[in-house]
Amino acid sequence: MARILLLLASKFIFLSILSSSGVIRCTRGENNDDHGFIQSLDRESMGLKKEKLSHFRIYWHDIVSGHNATSIQVVRPSNASATGFGIINMIDNPLTLGPNLSSKLVGRAQGFYALSSQEEVGLLMSMNFAFTEGKYNGSTITVLGRNPVFNKVREMPVIGGSGLFRFARGYVQARTNTFNLTSGDAIIEYTCYVMHY
Repeated sequence: MARILLLLASKFIFLSILSSSGVIRCTRGENNDDHGFIQSLDRESMGLKKEKLSHFRIYWHDIVSGHNATSIQVVRPSNASATGFGIINMIDNPLTLGPNLSSKLVGRAQGFYALSSQEEVGLLMSMNFAFTEGKYNGSTITVLGRNPVFNKVREMPVIGGSGLFRFARGYVQARTNTFNLTSGDAIIEYTCYVMHY
């Protein structure tokens, strides 16, 4: 089961990177050769207007405790690593406007994180911020990067998006707002800078 989940996670990362790399349209030339399979497209023909920079702050609630956990461990490590190396959690974490879970819900962080360092507590984050509020309802941004959790500020790239964030690129900065040592629950502030059309 763990091998299947790791294989699926690897395929997800690979497909996420490919899907964010741009528009590729396959065609055949007049001579039926395969050398002209990439064509340049005019962005206006795709309805893309001027590129803009959006900035927003949201709070990510990682709830590992209780009956309504939003972060569940799906792979346990095979050794007794001090850093938790090898643990993988699947997430469906609430994204809110404020640090309280009762503040306005604007979306969900869906994906996984894996403890990927043997030297420090460092995560590989692979997640979509799926927005559910206002004009961004149904739009997503994809974050994929390294998160050394004990650093005050952790920066990770935005590698793509969908809907109003189509062709997105940028970065997020994560800061720990609270971490409950008893329950393991955490609230992380994400400040996002996203270029999109």
